[in-house]
Amino acid sequence: MSKIILDAKAFQNAVDTISKEIFEDNRDIISELTIVGIQNKGVFLAKRILTIVAKLAGIDREQISFGTLDITLHRDDLDDFGSDMPVIKDTVIPFDMSRKNIILIDDVLYTGRTVRSALDVLMDFGRPKSIQLAILVDRGFRELPIEAKYVGVKYQSEKFIKVECEETDGMDKVTVAK
Repeated sequence: MSKIILDAKAFQNAVDTISKEIFEDNRDIISELTIVGIQNKGVFLAKRILTIVAKLAGIDREQISFGTLDITLHRDDLDDFGSDMPVIKDTVIPFDMSRKNIILIDDVLYTGRTVRSALDVLMDFGRPKSIQLAILVDRGFRELPIEAKYVGVKYQSEKFIKVECEETDGMDKVTVAK
């Protein structure tokens, strides 16, 4: 049994709010803003946010730099996978990150270890002007000093939080195990 944290409407409202805040804080959209999604669910959220920010700016979404990031090989817990090797996804950063404001997007922020790994990968591509973190769900209980600038919802829980996206699961929903 699970408890719904965000239904489809609240999920979309959270994405809309994050998008509006990103737009308001980053006025030089075309020349400086870059949106990067962390594989898997962060990529789907990043694409939605990209579309909304572009619409708010009155430009085509292709005018905003977009990338995807796989942090699998930078994780500090690969030994925890045992014989089940994790699936490696694409990292695509088809732009120069120098002097860019990177919006790094993921679905859930918990310990901070995924974001730390993402920062390691990003730094391999260059030195951005800034990195701003956007998260759909901040569940607290950080192990590292990492905080998101943009948060859809804060829901403090040590229990597993599941994010379902229409693109992969047929619906938008966030639940927590009871």
